[in-house]
Amino acid sequence: MKSARLLAGAAALAVAASLSACGGSDDKGNGKGDGKERTTIDVWLMRDSVSEAFQTDFEKDFEAKNPTIDAKIQIQEWNGIGQKITAALASNDAPDVIEVGNTQVAQYAASGGVKDLSDKVEELGGSDWIPGLAEPGKVDGKQYGIPYYAANRVVIYRTDLFEKAGIKQPPTTREEWLAATRKLNTGKQQGIYLPGQNWYTLAGMIWDEGGDLAVQEGDTWKGALDTPEALAGMDFYKQLQALGKGPKDSDEAEPPQVGIVAKGDVAQVIAVPGGAKLIEEANPELKGKLGFFPIPGKSADKPGAVFTGGSDLIIPEASGNQEAAYTFIKALAGDDAQKKLATAMSYVPNKKSLASVLDSDPGASAMATGASNGRATPNSPQWAAVEANNPIKQFMTQILTGADPKKAGATATESISKALGG
Repeated sequence: MKSARLLAGAAALAVAASLSACGGSDDKGNGKGDGKERTTIDVWLMRDSVSEAFQTDFEKDFEAKNPTIDAKIQIQEWNGIGQKITAALASNDAPDVIEVGNTQVAQYAASGGVKDLSDKVEELGGSDWIPGLAEPGKVDGKQYGIPYYAANRVVIYRTDLFEKAGIKQPPTTREEWLAATRKLNTGKQQGIYLPGQNWYTLAGMIWDEGGDLAVQEGDTWKGALDTPEALAGMDFYKQLQALGKGPKDSDEAEPPQVGIVAKGDVAQVIAVPGGAKLIEEANPELKGKLGFFPIPGKSADKPGAVFTGGSDLIIPEASGNQEAAYTFIKALAGDDAQKKLATAMSYVPNKKSLASVLDSDPGASAMATGASNGRATPNSPQWAAVEANNPIKQFMTQILTGADPKKAGATATESISKALGG
């Protein structure tokens, strides 16, 4: 997920020095244009968050409706963006709008350099926002991040193998999922390819049980992998993982799971919908044989919880054009732009009520259904420190290889607590 790549660090002086070239512009503020006073705002959007066609059309439409605002969108690279944003927020010449990873809002807000937009939530339809973007954008009761777009994992499955096994429709509950996967797990054929350290998937299973990776007690964050709820989520993961040949000591990137599934003997894999295209490219014989369904929950009336990756939009306190910046955010996060962005990029729009715009796209539609029960990682400014060494992965491997769950949970809980300063 994009948000997972946004691991911010301390601001570098070299980055701060480069802001005059990458952030603010010489004509920021008021200028003359077509006989009208115009305000120039600088906007940082991330690579691949918009297509060139969408960006061109949006800018044209926005400036036609807001002739006094000149929006200059600059596309930023994910590599190194954390330090760049941290430096921008600490400067006196920050851009006016910045796209940030949803799980990193708390970290940036802790710097004091992000504007509180709580008074805009109702106007923006915040009660309809998908939770995996809205919740991490809210820190200590204040809304700093405005939901932009989301993506999450679904189950990509072989429709032909399901049919051959007599499974007429995708499962909608955990028990149905296990039963179907057992049928599909026959000898060489894997019922599911699930690496042992796919911790984003585990997080959803823990949330379904009512647990979490870490919890806040007053001003302190503590790990929570030793709770009965977390251990129950891990137990379900263990049952599912055993119905395939996924490695117990690595994640979906090593080895790349696309290549494993493309070999043709895997019935299911958990991934973002775009993974299906990569699988088909690696093995054209699978074209037309891949389907999608949301990760099942404990009951049929609610999909399984999923980790929501994606982005929020923030306004730096250092912006000299906050009113115009908000006008831009209101447009980009508005229903019209969200529908166009979702269909152009196959992203989940920021509101639950807009999910139907993806009905003609099976993968994105399944993703949007899952997003209705989406969550994000614990909203601590120090969460990046947990992911740096990731005791969650170690916890998973230990349990999958026979360690005592309670002891493994206690060890992981202690490591997470230390990383979060608890």
